[in-house]
Amino acid sequence: MKQKLDIEEIKVNCQNCTLAELCLPHSMGQDDLKKLDDIIARKPPYHRGDHLFRPGHKSHALFAVRSGALKSYCITEAGEEQVLGFILPGELTGMDGLANGRYASASVALETSSVCELPFDQLNALCDQLPGMHDRIMRIVGKEITTDQQMLMLLGKHNAEERLASFMLSLSSRYKKRGLSPDEFYLPMSRQDIGNYLGLAIETVSRLFARFQDEEILAVDRKLITIRKRKNLNSMVDTCVKRSLASSM
Repeated sequence: MKQKLDIEEIKVNCQNCTLAELCLPHSMGQDDLKKLDDIIARKPPYHRGDHLFRPGHKSHALFAVRSGALKSYCITEAGEEQVLGFILPGELTGMDGLANGRYASASVALETSSVCELPFDQLNALCDQLPGMHDRIMRIVGKEITTDQQMLMLLGKHNAEERLASFMLSLSSRYKKRGLSPDEFYLPMSRQDIGNYLGLAIETVSRLFARFQDEEILAVDRKLITIRKRKNLNSMVDTCVKRSLASSM
């Protein structure tokens, strides 16, 4: 009977990565982890502004962030950048490359970032051998679809303060999953990127941060955010959820 390893006991390589619990299926066998580790290419760090890939580039791999942060974006028909999301440690980018052999979006480093590169051809072969890996990727795809749907609802029905409150709570939850403080965290993205993502002018984002600070909902020290009144943020989000439910009835 194949010996199973507790992810927490697997201490670099995939076995040692502190993000294994986020990236990998739980309780993979040691041999299976070795197979996964064998196909991963660990590239030199990407620096701020470096692209992992751009729209239209031939897709060749998924990328798992080990440290730092990335921004995903596309270019509109008007030639403008549209931010699609932000990728934190333990999260993947490049999933859109699975569709037709080319990336539909771009992924760029917001700060010095390290990633693991998982080549598609070898990953597909590995998924045939490891059903748990295939299931994990399918869950990630499903999560991305759900996130896109939530974002459409956020932009379509919620006002500016509700959008920013939802974004802060989302980041808080994601940092918590990484074993970091959910109440004090760093924003790797600019105010302009936040505004672009949320469909708000940069002036509106700056004004809301200032207001949340004046009301002691947040403490804002440049890019360091401290959540002081989580219930206020939750109340804003609850309000917009109720509004969405009411409008759909």
